[in-house]
Amino acid sequence: MGYVLLFDAGNTNTKICLADDQGLGESYTLPTRPANTADDWGLKIEAILARQGVSADDVEACAISSVVPPLDPLIMDMAQRFLDCEPYFAGRNLPIDLENEYARPEQVGADILVGCLSARLTYEHRNLIVIDFGTATTLACVQGTAFKGGLICPGILSSTSALSSGTAKLPKVDLEIKSPDLHWGKSTEECLNQGLVFGFASMVDGLVEKLSAQMDDPFVVATGGLSRNVAQVSERIDELRPELVMEGLWMAYYNR
Repeated sequence: MGYVLLFDAGNTNTKICLADDQGLGESYTLPTRPANTADDWGLKIEAILARQGVSADDVEACAISSVVPPLDPLIMDMAQRFLDCEPYFAGRNLPIDLENEYARPEQVGADILVGCLSARLTYEHRNLIVIDFGTATTLACVQGTAFKGGLICPGILSSTSALSSGTAKLPKVDLEIKSPDLHWGKSTEECLNQGLVFGFASMVDGLVEKLSAQMDDPFVVATGGLSRNVAQVSERIDELRPELVMEGLWMAYYNR
């Protein structure tokens, strides 16, 4: 069995990973630019394959989770021209084996469903909450084999950008945490750092507490670019899975 090229196409970045029947390989992150051409994506993919020592002929398929519709035809054209393989889009020609109880199922992002599938196939707990710290912060609720719905909140980076671009004296800051204990900042950078990371941790902890009224003792999984930062200070996140969406794509493809 050959390699499968996995794409997690988000509004800000697109993660790319080679996988085979043994699991995931190394991941790469590129900026999502739908204005680019299929050839541009193809040349970047060729560079990734060359770095991995893999021939284009060894790639049997592309499995894609995308929330950026303008990007989809570019990846499709790239897969057919540069790799001569079939593109599988999660939720379309790549089934996601979950009941979708959303009022308008077509509105659910593929990344949310793929992450929920991965959590469902990984954990035995009946009640799951999957928190994705991406461009937006999303909380997805799973009971048994059903996606029940969830919450959408501002993202950490988008909030940080809004603060720095909308104010004259607030600088951009890193979001690294040096201590799990909250303390008042003694510089503007420190105030922002503490407020953003501990603020988002408190937000998701509070939301999980309220959702627990509908979901008895949910197991909480966190994923996404800044999940590690928040998980360090959260009281309700049970496990950190940065590659949850990639794992879900891999599972969906090999179980199709």
